[in-house]
Amino acid sequence: MSDQNITFLSDGLKIQGTVGLPEGLKPGEKRPAFMVLHGFGSTRNAGNVLGPCAMLNRMGYVTLRFDMRGCGDSQGLKGHLICLEQVADTRNALTFLQGHEHVDPARIGVMGSSFGAAVSVYTAGVDERVACCVSASGWGNGETKFMGQHTGPGEYEAFLKMLEDGKAHKAKTGEPLWVPRYAIVPIPQHLRGHVVEKSSNQMTADTAQSMFDFRAEDVIANIAPRPCLLLHSAVDSVTPTQQTLDMFARSKPPTEMHLFSGTDHFMFAEKNERVHTVVSEWLAEFFPVHGEGRKLADDHH
Repeated sequence: MSDQNITFLSDGLKIQGTVGLPEGLKPGEKRPAFMVLHGFGSTRNAGNVLGPCAMLNRMGYVTLRFDMRGCGDSQGLKGHLICLEQVADTRNALTFLQGHEHVDPARIGVMGSSFGAAVSVYTAGVDERVACCVSASGWGNGETKFMGQHTGPGEYEAFLKMLEDGKAHKAKTGEPLWVPRYAIVPIPQHLRGHVVEKSSNQMTADTAQSMFDFRAEDVIANIAPRPCLLLHSAVDSVTPTQQTLDMFARSKPPTEMHLFSGTDHFMFAEKNERVHTVVSEWLAEFFPVHGEGRKLADDHH
């Protein structure tokens, strides 16, 4: 396995990434590839990015992990994370990968956790070049997600006031209102160790508004007949499990969904063998390294 640090442009911004190559590649050989997306304000070096990349490389896939604009080492206003801009970054990453000497341009999938899962589903739903999609701990409706995350007395009302304050501040000053990251997405203290170095701790209120407005569930049906795998913990301390249930209800075959006990929000970073087994077996059937995978027409009866 070897890593190549790369850059590509997205809307004129320099995006920093790392391509992971599997062992045993022959000169000129092309393999299927995955873009693996990081979560909310995180970086390409998060555990729930490095873990899946290592697994995929061992299985024989090429991987690309990258810092979204405004995150990690990429250009862009730090902490200003706009969902549709992350979709644009992912589509530009796909264009970059299609030109890589070791990548089959027709067989590039996307995989993400949490915020990255929502961006993965949305990107696959609007860009037919994405060959398959894996979503872990994702969400499909920003408004209902936030309602499920701010459940204490007065918390959701305070969150909505923050959105209004952000709009008023920007209208008055022309500048974004800065707020703490945990005011947008609360994470229990026992899980905060998963928030890696170079993560953004201050975010713009525009970030929260863009997430509130984001609806991956509106486009998930467009992914079919390409394969899609939805994963969630049965009990998730950050993103309500209902988000994935609702996305699955709006999806079309051959989408599959798996709920796991014994995991939490950062399931890909928790080294849970059952999660890795489900993903690897699903890939072997629907998106194998060699061959086309199971004919999907059988799923439409």
